[in-house]
Amino acid sequence: MAPILNVLLNKQTPRYKFLCNEVGYKKRRADQAKLPKEPNEVLKTNEQSIALTDMFGRYHTYLRISLTERCNLRCQYCMPAEGVELTPQQKLLTTDEVVRLAQLFVKEGITKIRLTGGEPTVRKDLVDIIASLKQVKGLETVAMTTNGLMLTRQLVALQRAGLDILNVSLDTLQPPRYEQVTRRKGWQRVMAGLDLALQLGYNPVKINCVLMRGFNDDEICDFVQLTENRSLDVRFIEYMPFTGNKWNDEKMVSYQQTVDAIRSRWPEFHALPNGPNDTSK
Repeated sequence: MAPILNVLLNKQTPRYKFLCNEVGYKKRRADQAKLPKEPNEVLKTNEQSIALTDMFGRYHTYLRISLTERCNLRCQYCMPAEGVELTPQQKLLTTDEVVRLAQLFVKEGITKIRLTGGEPTVRKDLVDIIASLKQVKGLETVAMTTNGLMLTRQLVALQRAGLDILNVSLDTLQPPRYEQVTRRKGWQRVMAGLDLALQLGYNPVKINCVLMRGFNDDEICDFVQLTENRSLDVRFIEYMPFTGNKWNDEKMVSYQQTVDAIRSRWPEFHALPNGPNDTSK
């Protein structure tokens, strides 16, 4: 997983959380040292479902389900301009299969499911999926990560169906840059979607921002400033390499560089406490 800097700003003191490989690695090493040496000992001592306990002794309660490969954007760090070859429709999970999968995982201890893509809002049955998931006994939270383009059309219905948490991917606060990185128009629609989410009471609305040197690293403090008077939670994500996105390390802005940029404006910027399974600092 790419390191993530999770930023919230208030009028007193800015604070943050990291979701990052380095800290997670250190914690996993510490957890691993506490584990029984033999797998059978884990079976004897762990009362929770062994199916969702990893080799470092961490019990997982959070599941992501990708609903589609399709997307209505062509972000440069995510997809080539011509798109990608799509899996035949008959090989994708149906509504009933998504719900059945959720039921199986909830029986093993999952309490939160996040719907992702591609772009989940291109699924015509998205409202039905969310409504069905909310009927699964033991599932406490249904979340969604979206690029925000369809929120003004869909969010009211999604909230009525039971959508609890919303993450919106947004990499720039400047319309021309948005069109450059996504290869599509739509910045104003995303901002309108954020406003609607706040009006509907989502608290906070989470913004995922992929940082790229020479493109949007000069907007770090602008994003943080957004959180001062609005119920927004900005998450800065390191630019990740994978096939087709022409990654190079010169484009990457590390989490430490991001923290330094924020502290240059807010010197008292400090970390929040972590939960037992957080890969964060």
